[in-house]
Amino acid sequence: MTAALSSCLYEGRVVHQRLRPRRHRLGYRVFNLLLDIDELPWLASRLRLFAYNRPGVVSFHDRDHGDGSGGPLRPWVEEQLRRAGIDLNGGPIRLLCYPRIVGYVFNPLSVYFCHRPDDTLAALLYEVNNTFGERHCYLIPTGGAVASPTAGADGAAILQECDKLFYVSPFIAVGGRYRFRVTPPGPELSLAITQMDADRPLLHALFSGHRTPLEDRSLISALVRYPLLTLKVIGGIHWEALRLWLKGVPLVHHTAPPAELVTIVPPRF
Repeated sequence: MTAALSSCLYEGRVVHQRLRPRRHRLGYRVFNLLLDIDELPWLASRLRLFAYNRPGVVSFHDRDHGDGSGGPLRPWVEEQLRRAGIDLNGGPIRLLCYPRIVGYVFNPLSVYFCHRPDDTLAALLYEVNNTFGERHCYLIPTGGAVASPTAGADGAAILQECDKLFYVSPFIAVGGRYRFRVTPPGPELSLAITQMDADRPLLHALFSGHRTPLEDRSLISALVRYPLLTLKVIGGIHWEALRLWLKGVPLVHHTAPPAELVTIVPPRF
């Protein structure tokens, strides 16, 4: 592989703010990898600290995503796109996610950026995991997206919506809608989600980060700056759950995930 890599690292900050029935806010610094799934074998051969489908200090395993079978992700993603009537014609698929760090990972949300050969976006696939070991995905074609005039120089922000169908938090019932505002990967990347409950905002979540080349040097820097990141993610989730419970936010009964792993959201426009 001689062309410049698409895969990179994004360092930034996650912020969550709950509005009702008790106000609650958290924020912490993290790093994500943006991985072109076709580059994974080459990355593993090029980087000393990165492993693909095998143990490593930083690693990526196919079984942590998609249908969990461990098979290659491209055919699985392309099959979901085919069901939505989308053919990428071999265009790149790039996945924003946390990697495994010393063997452990938990991704509350991973996002597949599905591109045509000319690098325009055809769809976004949002992959959501809960702490009960369950997963659900929302596939939204960019035909249902709106370009925002407030986007930065890297490109127009993408606005998308879908119904919430999957149990994520024991403090938020299934129902309502998600509103996504995504500034696609460039020098900067941002992913903002507002959860609506009866047409009123209930929760705001945001990740924003700046791009760094994916190299051993940047991985070392990230590991030093964010030690045991993925363990801190799952630990932070349980700590914030305890804080919500102590604030008197009521628990919500767990409901089973949808029968289909992927919900295809039709374009609204």
